[in-house]
Amino acid sequence: MNVLLINSHQHYPFSEGKLNNSLVELAKEVLESKGYQLQFTRMDNTYDVAEELEKHTWADVIIVQAPVNWMGMPWTFKKYMDDVYTAGMGGELCNGDGRSRDDAARQYGSGGTLQGKRYMLSLTFNAPQAAFDDPDQYLFQGKGVDDLFFPMHMNFRFFGMEPIDTFVCYDVMKNPSIEQDFWRFQQHLNQHL
Repeated sequence: MNVLLINSHQHYPFSEGKLNNSLVELAKEVLESKGYQLQFTRMDNTYDVAEELEKHTWADVIIVQAPVNWMGMPWTFKKYMDDVYTAGMGGELCNGDGRSRDDAARQYGSGGTLQGKRYMLSLTFNAPQAAFDDPDQYLFQGKGVDDLFFPMHMNFRFFGMEPIDTFVCYDVMKNPSIEQDFWRFQQHLNQHL
């Protein structure tokens, strides 16, 4: 299996990226032990758009490792998406939006060319797990992590990809349980890959 690991951490003075880097390294260790072929992209490095498109078409699975910043992906990953995913609309990732003037039955978003490929979001949150999926909680009002990341899921669906269950490390700044998170991540990878 070919796996593309994207580390979307962006360095901040209060967050050097050690946890996200460690999760990428753990994924590398687990997946290489299975004999999988890996490629890597980091948001703190420069990237070549054509090369990134080749990585996406090469990969059977894409794992996006990301800290959650202001309820979404870091801005550098959003820029990466604008650069790479827009360039891939000519057939590498999708054939436009899927609709056709000749065939009105084709639905918006159905033009993906990466059918049979999968993706996984692996996220690190300062928010505690209890903040999600509970209508009595103030911020998320009963919504879950995948509700929050619905736009990201739709981006990959736009390419025809299928999701692997999202992995989350919660409360990583105020109440971390890093060793337990590493163990859970390893189990998650073994179960789904």
